[in-house]
Amino acid sequence: MIRFWNIQTGQCLHTIQEQIVPFALVTFSPDDKTLATASGSNLIKLWDVSSWQCLQTFYGHTDWVQAVVFSPDGNFLASGSDDCTVKLWNVQTGQCIYSFEEHTQAVGSVAFSFSGHTLASGSADGNVKLWNIQTRKCCKTLETDHVRVFSLAFSPDDMILANSSNLNIQLWNLQTGQRLQILQGHIQPVVSIAFHPNGEMLASSSDDQTIKLWDIQTGQTIRNLQGHTKAAWSVSFSPDGQNLASGSADETIRIWDIETGECLKTLRAVQPYEGMNITGVTGLTQAQLVTLKSLGAVVNEK
Repeated sequence: MIRFWNIQTGQCLHTIQEQIVPFALVTFSPDDKTLATASGSNLIKLWDVSSWQCLQTFYGHTDWVQAVVFSPDGNFLASGSDDCTVKLWNVQTGQCIYSFEEHTQAVGSVAFSFSGHTLASGSADGNVKLWNIQTRKCCKTLETDHVRVFSLAFSPDDMILANSSNLNIQLWNLQTGQRLQILQGHIQPVVSIAFHPNGEMLASSSDDQTIKLWDIQTGQTIRNLQGHTKAAWSVSFSPDGQNLASGSADETIRIWDIETGECLKTLRAVQPYEGMNITGVTGLTQAQLVTLKSLGAVVNEK
């Protein structure tokens, strides 16, 4: 299920729910009018944000889609999949323009440069590949020395590429292909990273439940944001750079003030059976009990 929130009021405005498989990831187009989703399958869907209707379904991957991203002009969509390919799609027609097939393991992350001329892909083969969108050729391969690349992010000036791999974050000079720095501090895998709009700060989220803000020049941690009670899966800065949003396996989205590190708001949907006490209720199968608990029901343990 996808929920759309009003950040100011904390109210859920709308939900989109797939009946077959749950949503695995979502991303907005640059103009915020279209939403791309992957649903734990080999399909990608585009949704009209104003009408909540599905506009198109992209077919082409032969295994689960793990990453999707729009080009800066919104004309193209790139996707990475467990089928080891990176595909480039025409947003208007839904046609696959090109399939990049040099990775040897699942592709879990993709990112466009701000210029839109370069596409980066990260894979479980431990490599980051940079693709020239015009020539459709791989122009550089960055060897991360790790078994998996979780997330990618270009700096706003396109001079630096960051990738998260296992417990650390690596920064690369895109002109020379040299590794600039390794940011260390998380104690579990770093699953999402994002550059601040000014390019001087990087945010990271980890399975260790924390969000860290890093100084790109010094490699030092500026701030450690704590509050999530389960793995922190995603981070994204507001356009003005004043706030950071983080999503977690604890089923909450937290909005943080970058200057103070204060959590300004916690967004959480009320479950259908929120707070219902089913302690001692008989006649339920184990599967029904698990389902009810997942929907907010509680059981008082002895």
